[in-house]
Amino acid sequence: MDRPVIAKLKYLRIAPRKVRLAASSLKNLPVQEAEAYLRLSPTRAAVPILKLLHSAISNAEKNFKLPTDKLFIKEIQVDQGPKSKRWIPRARGSSNTIERKTSHLTLTLAVSDKITPRFTFMVKPKKQKGASKKKKEKAKTEGKEKEPISKFQPKPAKGFFKKFFRRKVI
Repeated sequence: MDRPVIAKLKYLRIAPRKVRLAASSLKNLPVQEAEAYLRLSPTRAAVPILKLLHSAISNAEKNFKLPTDKLFIKEIQVDQGPKSKRWIPRARGSSNTIERKTSHLTLTLAVSDKITPRFTFMVKPKKQKGASKKKKEKAKTEGKEKEPISKFQPKPAKGFFKKFFRRKVI
């Protein structure tokens, strides 16, 4: 087995307990499934974990020349970072502390031959800026060739139900 690919994220401004909740279900998942899980996850911690996963995948691809479809999450570790402590004034001259917790994430990817991709992501082709303007101009010219719609068109006849059961009495 090759050397594992490690990506780190430090000083994430989300409490480690909340990040662990999102990260714990990713262990031993293939990279594609983990990405799909994180994209659909409603938690706030899912976005930075997804960015870290993309970083680890690109590290594996560029630096180690590993195939991305064979990668899986070997380990994801969430550690506690430093706390920034603040004070908030309270009644009768007392104060309460506010601890803003941070987390450190370590994501380890490894290669497995047993993994078969369950699905693939469909990548949308990017639109060219110049082409969209040309299409808009063509649409404007095509619209001018059509006959203008008159403002006063006869309304379609109302049905029996609308005629008899009205909210307002006439």
